[in-house]
Amino acid sequence: MTSAAEKAPPEARNLSEQAHDRIRRDILRGELFPGVKLHIEGISERYGIGIAPVREALNRLSSEGLVERKSQRGFFVAGISMAGLEELVKTRIWLETLALRESIAQGDVAWEENLVLAYHRLARTNRRMPDASGRDLAEEWEHLHKAFHMLLLERCGSSWLLGFCSTMMDQAVRYRSLSMKVHPNVQRREGAAAEHAAILAAAIDRKTDLACELLTEHYRATLEALRGVVGGDETAPTAGTGREAG
Repeated sequence: MTSAAEKAPPEARNLSEQAHDRIRRDILRGELFPGVKLHIEGISERYGIGIAPVREALNRLSSEGLVERKSQRGFFVAGISMAGLEELVKTRIWLETLALRESIAQGDVAWEENLVLAYHRLARTNRRMPDASGRDLAEEWEHLHKAFHMLLLERCGSSWLLGFCSTMMDQAVRYRSLSMKVHPNVQRREGAAAEHAAILAAAIDRKTDLACELLTEHYRATLEALRGVVGGDETAPTAGTGREAG
């Protein structure tokens, strides 16, 4: 079956992709808060992209779980909750430890070298981040952070599993970005850097059980750091924001 995006002219597809990427980026980095209504006309004006591509982008983001489409009410940024974060972390641990075991078993010297390089780039960026880093540097860190974690799993042998893990990593970015807006935690970032180093060493040394244990502890530590920042209901963290966007 051909999707609406595939049927659209190339120019429209390009604009739809632009709208998708820009809205998605602003949701993930906490610029668009959970529960905020996304007026199509306002979003179109915000990004300077036509209404049709914006609608297509919002429908696509709805299928990705970042936007909710409510009958007769329109589009809203998907809500978050502590219960949702706990479920996300639990599922990440299930799937990523499975992928990590397979990846370590199948990883070769090239995998090790790429992993070391990814860690080096992440650690260097972490050292450059001041207490209140600028948006560009924070986005660079998030990009390198995901690259490191995905490389850990890269050799698992399942594109399906990698796809699920990638999607969950993006959802985790959203929680982290929102929490940093209202409760920056520099100590947690520095602790995570040491955890990354330990996971890297265990993976390269082929200490599979230890690597999986460290990865599990890494995610649980992040979960605990966010407890109390993320609300119990499906809302955003406490911050002075409006309820509509666009």
